Amino acid sequence: MQIFYNPDHAAHQGKLEMFRGRMVPCHEVPQRQDQVAAVLQGRSLGPLQTPAKFGDAFLERVHSPRYLQFLQTAWQQWVALDPAHAALDAIPSVWPTRSFRSDIEPDNFAARMGLYSFDAGTPLTAGTWQAARSGADCALSAAAHIAQGGRAAFALSRPPGHHAGADFFGGYCFLNNAALAAQYLRDSGLERVAVLDVDYHHGNGTQAIFYERADVFFASIHGDPRTEYPFYLGHADERGQGAGLGFNLNLPLPRGSDYARWSVALELALKAISTYGAQALVVSLGVDTFAGDPISGFALQSDDYLRMGERIAQIALPTVLVFEGGYAVEAVGVNVANVLQAFA
Repeated sequence: MQIFYNPDHAAHQGKLEMFRGRMVPCHEVPQRQDQVAAVLQGRSLGPLQTPAKFGDAFLERVHSPRYLQFLQTAWQQWVALDPAHAALDAIPSVWPTRSFRSDIEPDNFAARMGLYSFDAGTPLTAGTWQAARSGADCALSAAAHIAQGGRAAFALSRPPGHHAGADFFGGYCFLNNAALAAQYLRDSGLERVAVLDVDYHHGNGTQAIFYERADVFFASIHGDPRTEYPFYLGHADERGQGAGLGFNLNLPLPRGSDYARWSVALELALKAISTYGAQALVVSLGVDTFAGDPISGFALQSDDYLRMGERIAQIALPTVLVFEGGYAVEAVGVNVANVLQAFA
């Protein structure tokens, strides 16, 4: 399997995040990618390759130029307010909701940051843009491999991406790697692409990007948004809109779901993807469905990821897999490697 590794991922390392009413050390840490890389190398699943460099035009196929400009310059804006900010992370604290306007970009930095975010758990650091930008190159390199006739490729990168929308960040995500990969495959000539999100948390950003489109089918298996982050999307009645009606499938499950229950949802998702007639598949591979994950609530075991990888492979589509969540750091490498090993 082709594996594209983000060499700049450790440039992004948040200090604190807001979690259950307290500022706590970040759950999304560089050790996540390091653990996966170590296990993949130990199992000889493929060399870790540096991604190719892609121009900003590829990012603009998914993200708004205004948003990209903010991300690229946000740290400099933050430090310009006060040199002491260089020792701190920038964390959003205000947001435009409901009747508030979002069409005008405020001059105030805190207001701009709130305009482009949706939670207080996603710190922006000195190296965030560098890490996220290289991560996007990993996803695009993996998609390019598939477009050139490859069977499978894995984008091993952090920060993750599936919560990032066209013009907002949150959920530890800044650029939507899965959406970028899907869009690249569409632009390469494929008429129908599917995205399968198996992360515990609903891929709200990916859904929002493709919700009114018929050329990218989105299916997600996740914790019920009535109780689970990101809360405001991911319900079963969200089926798409306009041209996209019928091309969005959400399969929310209750806390405590084990693989027996989870795999029923997987069968529904894969059947829908096959019925759709997808020519390629992008998998948002989050392994925070693991029973030991500190911020999630499913009960999958490490061996279950072998079965997951094997089953996804059986639909026989060229596949880009993109690393998303998984915060039980000691187990994340084994769980991701199990998916890839069984898939291969």
